[in-house]
Amino acid sequence: MAFRNFGKRHNNLKMVKILRILNRFNLGGPTYNAGFLTKYLGDEFETILVGGKNGDYEESSSFVLDELGVRYTIIPELQREINPYKDYIAYKKIKEIIKREKPDILHTHAAKAGILGRLAAAKEKVPVVVHTFHGHVFHSYFGKFKTTLFINLERYFAKNTHRIIAISPLQKKEISHYLKLPEHKISILPIGVDIDKFTVDKDKKRYSFRKKYNIPGNAVVIGIVGRLVPIKNHEMFIKSFAMLKRYLPENKKVKAFIVGDGELKEKLINICKNTGLSVWQKGEKLKDADVYFTSWIKDMTYVYNGVDIVALTSLNEGTPITLIEAQASEKPVVATNVGGVADTMEDQITGILSDTKDVYGFYYNMLNLVLDEVLRKKMGAAGYGFVKDKYDYMILVRNMRNLYVKLLNEAKLAHKIAADELIEKEKFSLVNDITF
Repeated sequence: MAFRNFGKRHNNLKMVKILRILNRFNLGGPTYNAGFLTKYLGDEFETILVGGKNGDYEESSSFVLDELGVRYTIIPELQREINPYKDYIAYKKIKEIIKREKPDILHTHAAKAGILGRLAAAKEKVPVVVHTFHGHVFHSYFGKFKTTLFINLERYFAKNTHRIIAISPLQKKEISHYLKLPEHKISILPIGVDIDKFTVDKDKKRYSFRKKYNIPGNAVVIGIVGRLVPIKNHEMFIKSFAMLKRYLPENKKVKAFIVGDGELKEKLINICKNTGLSVWQKGEKLKDADVYFTSWIKDMTYVYNGVDIVALTSLNEGTPITLIEAQASEKPVVATNVGGVADTMEDQITGILSDTKDVYGFYYNMLNLVLDEVLRKKMGAAGYGFVKDKYDYMILVRNMRNLYVKLLNEAKLAHKIAADELIEKEKFSLVNDITF
């Protein structure tokens, strides 16, 4: 049995090579985190960044990596949907990258990358394997059969993963429960966000956003950001907003912005119309409307500075970056209390939590913020301080660096122990040969 040396020599410094694999480079937290870790982890770390292909309704976030000056590789067959043929090709390509690059650490992010990447890592005996759950599919996504299948797969691969990373305390508890893992095998490393970029030219961006969509100065704008898919539960937001419009005093104006795209777009537009809400969607001539479907917007700093309240109605979440970015922009949030949401905000201080099935309660929480400008500003100011102290990307970089060093040291020790045991075994075999 042979144990490969860690890293490589480069200008007399020992380099640690990391292979980082994401499901895909779409707009959201994982791409930003991968970019920050690749760029800022330190000169003694070399990262190979690999991602899959975006879905049909997803906006590419490769511009984020380009702005950071981070190189990356796309495996077209690595896709979110299950496809045995493409999954096998993606697995073979990942395995080839591992053979060629010989990484000291394989770090996978999200389910598909985690399954294929860790399978290849086990075959090629990568010294340290790490996996991050940015969310999970243990409930609310699929039916019973698929959910059970995913849980069993994750349990199997977790056994050969040196460390599982959760991005919130509640997520850690859920992962430990569903995968039957001891909590010491799971580390909590919150996602990282460039908090300060949301405070640059705030007034200018607010003016620009509202001018673009011809929003009256006295209108309160509520934004919701995310894929238009069942798990995000936009139907609840629309029904709550319809109630808000119906019962709001006549002297108050309110608008809703749905930022994102997905398979449910036409259905959601029809729900708006059936509840008496007028609609504008990207591609049409601009008109006054109750609800604006903008599709994806790359520079979200304009959106967060342009709206007054940010909503989230998901049935399941890991750590929603939209709520962190909203608070970084000093905007109060109204959200359903699912997954790691409660860890990303302070209920009644930076925003208000609602039950996932309580449409009336969600409406009432939005109403309170719409009617009370002082409360909106108070919660917004508290939100910035909360996320700045917890989610700044350099905190993530420092914590991840420390974890990598710890795991590498543990792996070296494990290899030394295994090697010593092998030597003793060989000595024993030699004595037996001589004796007998």
